[in-house]
Amino acid sequence: MDNTYVVIAIVIIALVTFLTRSLPFIAFGKRPLPSWVTYLGKVLPPAIMVVLVCYCLKGITFSTLHGFLPEIIACLITAGVHVYKKNMYLSIIIGTICYMVLIKLI
Repeated sequence: MDNTYVVIAIVIIALVTFLTRSLPFIAFGKRPLPSWVTYLGKVLPPAIMVVLVCYCLKGITFSTLHGFLPEIIACLITAGVHVYKKNMYLSIIIGTICYMVLIKLI
């Protein structure tokens, strides 16, 4: 693959990311945010996490231990870390590491 395409893809991704992050500031400026935007800011992150968890767990098979045990243990550890520390990034990192170790061990 030509490096030009990679550079163009990175530039496009950077521009789209910048625009999506700055669009609320451009649209609303110094005005207070409408109540529906504040509401969406509160409910969308947990809703997206639920969708991601459901998507990740959709392929579980209960026919063997390897088919479900790593996922279930990693989910429980991730939830436990999140309840204990209340830090989304730490929960995701520890849950991912736990899952990667478990799929190698089980």
